[in-house]
Amino acid sequence: MQNYKNHIRFYTAHHFVFYPVILALAGLSVYFAFRGADHAALLWIFLALAFFVIGWLSFMLRQHYAMTGQNRTVVLEMRFRYYVLTHERLELVEDRLSFGQIAALRFASDAELAALMERTLKENLSPDEIKRSIKNWLPDNKRV
Repeated sequence: MQNYKNHIRFYTAHHFVFYPVILALAGLSVYFAFRGADHAALLWIFLALAFFVIGWLSFMLRQHYAMTGQNRTVVLEMRFRYYVLTHERLELVEDRLSFGQIAALRFASDAELAALMERTLKENLSPDEIKRSIKNWLPDNKRV
């Protein structure tokens, strides 16, 4: 059962294999750069920088491509759901909400969504405050 405390997801291949290996290789390269012979230090520094860049780029690209598509889907899902529940268009108030607020509101059950949306608009609740206010959590087990 998904809730506020367990809604963060990890991708095992990236979080627990690829990134630790990249960090270990970068760390070893830094270690050898300062421990090894002077003539090899530049090579080890270059390798350390290369590992850091590869790790950073893989993180940014993975996040960017997946999150861009997912964020668009979340907004469209919330527009549809809000309209079905309230017979009002979310687009009329969407410009007063951040994406984080919209994403947090989608965890609210159908019974809570309209009231929590109204409260968010009045009080400008943060995404974390919205999530903490949800009584009946609507899980999202298919996100990236």
